Amino acid sequence: MKKEIVSSDKQIIQELRQEIIDLKLIIVQLLAQIEDLKHPKNSKNSSVAPSNDQNRIVKNQSLRVKGEKKVGGQNGHKGSTLRMVENPDTIVIHQPDFCTSCGNTLEQILPEFISRRQIIDIPPIKPEYTEHQIYRKTCSCGHSCQANFPQNVNFPISYGTNIQATIAYLHTRQYLPFARMSEFFADFCSLPISQGTICNLVEKFANKALPTYNLIAQKLQEEKVVATDETGIRINGKKGWFWAWQNRLLTYIVFSKNRGFATIEECFPKGFPYAILLHDCWASHFKTICKTHQICIAHLLRELIFFEEKYESNWATNFKRMLYKALEIKKGLILEHYQNPIKSRDKILDELDVFLAESVPKNQKELFAFHKRMTKYKDYIFTFLHYHDVLPDNNSSERAIRNVKVKQKISGHFKTENGAQIFAVIRSVTDTCIKNGQNVLDAFKTIATLQAE
Repeated sequence: MKKEIVSSDKQIIQELRQEIIDLKLIIVQLLAQIEDLKHPKNSKNSSVAPSNDQNRIVKNQSLRVKGEKKVGGQNGHKGSTLRMVENPDTIVIHQPDFCTSCGNTLEQILPEFISRRQIIDIPPIKPEYTEHQIYRKTCSCGHSCQANFPQNVNFPISYGTNIQATIAYLHTRQYLPFARMSEFFADFCSLPISQGTICNLVEKFANKALPTYNLIAQKLQEEKVVATDETGIRINGKKGWFWAWQNRLLTYIVFSKNRGFATIEECFPKGFPYAILLHDCWASHFKTICKTHQICIAHLLRELIFFEEKYESNWATNFKRMLYKALEIKKGLILEHYQNPIKSRDKILDELDVFLAESVPKNQKELFAFHKRMTKYKDYIFTFLHYHDVLPDNNSSERAIRNVKVKQKISGHFKTENGAQIFAVIRSVTDTCIKNGQNVLDAFKTIATLQAE
């Protein structure tokens, strides 16, 4: 009996030892996995493609509904092609000098025109130096009169207005960093310009553009529709913010260290008393003085898609359908409709009240907060159905502010707050020129001739 017990104990001990060995092996494997997770291979430290990065942010799903038209040019679309000019700068005549059959000379025979072809090219660019000389004359009365240098000729040698305008254009329209801009002038224009000089010329141009920049802000305050957005930016590693206020014809961008109402109060202390203000649900915008508000429907739709995916919420799906229905109503409205009662609009407003009267689960925190927010701002959801010029989304503001991100992606972060504000000034003028159908470089050449404030 004792032998059986001893034998059984030995077996149990042996099994426990084996289990301990197995567990130790598992622990070693898990520790190795933990270490790998601490230092994963990704697109930044290995040849792993960005698309294979773990926990990468999934791009927003498109809110566009697939149309019936095929991809590409549509039937009836007028194309454009390279066209000849009637008066070319240079004409090169090609005619035969001898007969290819008998060898006789053809020099005395009058040529007959057959056809023509043209080549478009640009001549080599080289700097053009203009020297200003002043002289003195002495009158018969004995008084000596001396001429003066033009107003913009202040130094023994300086860069002209075309160079200043081109640098500003490359900086804010083509987003070139200063190093590549310096290389461009050296290689393409045979004109070496240092990065420091480029930086100084950009600042000089921004100072000349300030009257236009301030005029844009003044005009926006008088507009009937204004849209706004803001985005975070790194200034020498520190967080800052770019704000944009814009509409169909104007864009005003400003850099600020603050994302709160203080920036709005500093830039537009009187607000926009005549305007419907279009924006997302950022609290600071609701403090702005304005006629009324319009919440960006595109933002709401993206949130609702998230709620559908996370909570499988029928309420979110139905609310989203209601928003799409409102967008379809907007497409069918013309200016005259807004002056009369609109049955479809009244129906959608009643539908909104029904949705907001329904309750959503409190344990679905984001959805519950969304429902609460919609209840609070319900008067600003369908403003676009009451005003012809009010758009349902804030995509135009996102496009205006996206240029800052493009600049940062190409050139890297801004080194100073002053440099960020300089970009904001010139980019505001750039975007406004584009919206008004103006040639940006021509407008910059005009600004470059001005005197700085």
